[in-house]
Amino acid sequence: MGELAVAVIGAGPAGCILARMLFRKGINVKVFEGEASPDFRSQGGTLDLHTKTGMAAMKAAGLFRHFQQFARYDGQYAAIVDKDLKYHMVRGAEDRCLGERPEIDRARLREILIDSLPPGTIQWGHRLTAIEGKTLFFGNTIYSGFDIIVGADGAWSKVRQIIDPDFRPQYTGVAMTELNIPDADLTAPEIHNIVNRGSVFASNEGQRISFQQMGDGSICIYASLVRPDADWMNPKKCGYDPRDLEATKQAFETEFEDWCPQLREALRLAQGRCIPRSLHILPIGYRWKRMPGITLIGDAAHLMTPHAGEGVNQALEDAMLLARTIAKIVERRKDIDGELVAFEKAMRARVRPVQRLAYDLCQCWMFTPGVPKSVMPKVISRHAQSRVPAVLRPLVSAGVRVYYFFKYMLCERGSATDAR
Repeated sequence: MGELAVAVIGAGPAGCILARMLFRKGINVKVFEGEASPDFRSQGGTLDLHTKTGMAAMKAAGLFRHFQQFARYDGQYAAIVDKDLKYHMVRGAEDRCLGERPEIDRARLREILIDSLPPGTIQWGHRLTAIEGKTLFFGNTIYSGFDIIVGADGAWSKVRQIIDPDFRPQYTGVAMTELNIPDADLTAPEIHNIVNRGSVFASNEGQRISFQQMGDGSICIYASLVRPDADWMNPKKCGYDPRDLEATKQAFETEFEDWCPQLREALRLAQGRCIPRSLHILPIGYRWKRMPGITLIGDAAHLMTPHAGEGVNQALEDAMLLARTIAKIVERRKDIDGELVAFEKAMRARVRPVQRLAYDLCQCWMFTPGVPKSVMPKVISRHAQSRVPAVLRPLVSAGVRVYYFFKYMLCERGSATDAR
């Protein structure tokens, strides 16, 4: 085996950190990205990196110190509230019961990863059109000689489409719109104080609004609604132009009309971008058709909804483990396809429970009557169970359910006393 050449399709977090790890191991790697530049589109809000996945990958890539410069540990504050702003759970910024989960803006994380690569590693404006053996086609541009091709190109992966053309991600029935409040401490002091430099998740049946503090002082808003029609963005279907900010805010006045004044006012104060999205997933444990020398990681391999906060974390862990696999292929002259098959099998086994968690949480938050109160015991149990040994999970679940039983019973008694 001569010098191994690796092509990575997609310059998102997974693709960039994989390239970074391979570069550090002296492996020839090139990244191809369809977008024209790093700031071609909004990168979304903020995310939290988890100790054993995202942060472990940053350490393995030699980038943890850079991450620490921008990590917001006070951003670990999180609250779950209902539409009337009644608090059902608060996780303080200093709470470490679920491990370290510092926040970082998605755009900043991508910037760190891109800047860690040698100039010329990423070929911008290269949109993949075909793969033939070891050759990649980008319109009229052709690159060849790759031993391994990695699809890290997200939810609508072109690599996945090429190797498994009959399969497409499935719509979940949830529509999400991204909004933004710039300089929130000045323009929206009330919601700024409620968010408390962290995140607030407000729920009602079929509705959810998430508020996230960003590093630049803005607040990113994700307003989610159950919309069964996958073509909901068509103005003829939803009744307004979902890409027009003022039209969207007007529609939300009706959609969220029975929500408390503070949360409705936060929607009114949104400025700038208005980005509608439809949430899609890949089936749990999805197995794509194999082609020699090609594999998938991140959303391309196991797309899930954001409700578990695991998408980027799992993608970064995928990249870390694939980098080790490729290094083993080089060092021990292992069979490429045999090692990739083993990597994919282990990845599916590792990610399957995370996909299940994300799916279950989406069903809880978006499709269950009486949220958030009706789902709090189940939701907190599911989060806690995913972080303890299997033998302790029944005890953890029972403890959480007992806690919420007495919590709500005492609240109801207090309300009855106040009424008298």
